[in-house]
Amino acid sequence: MKKIVLATNNAHKLQELRQMLGNDYEVAGLADIGCHDDIPEDADTFAGNAMCKARYVWKHYGLPCIADDSGLEIDALGGRPGVYSARFAGNHDSAANNALVLKLMQGVDNRRARFRCVICLLDGNGDEHLFEGAVEGEILHSLDGEGGFGYDPLFRPLGWNKSFGRATADEKNAVSHRGRAVEALRRYLEQNILSSTENE
Repeated sequence: MKKIVLATNNAHKLQELRQMLGNDYEVAGLADIGCHDDIPEDADTFAGNAMCKARYVWKHYGLPCIADDSGLEIDALGGRPGVYSARFAGNHDSAANNALVLKLMQGVDNRRARFRCVICLLDGNGDEHLFEGAVEGEILHSLDGEGGFGYDPLFRPLGWNKSFGRATADEKNAVSHRGRAVEALRRYLEQNILSSTENE
């Protein structure tokens, strides 16, 4: 079994990736490798932030690493909150973030938005690979549901009659930005890393 680090201490992300990659990989979090540093995320793009985190783990621990960055892009707000999604209203406060979005979107007809996720894989050779996923949708006029996290209660995917805040985990993962990015990563690992290992 190959060991790969996911540059996070988020238990939800760890569990999700372990389920999607199956039994071929041992996925470790930052705490599992003794990393308790506050890794800088100061890039102005999702890809840039994902690469920052992956490169940090590779440089300091020499381990293959997966890192991601994601957020909400609202067309009427010029793509904001984007990379600042988690701290749009300050201090990673989801309720405050949602309240700010609703305030800024008052009276706005164009509700189009998307969740976007970029994953960076830094493999055992030090090579970088990027995988992206997005889900299109719209911003609702009020909160819909209490499930999920972040902006989920405000976001309704195109073709749905409910927000991510009322979706089950399986429903959300089937179409979510992160689910799509992880699926692209999984296919790449199967076709490249695992196949090359089998041929050795």
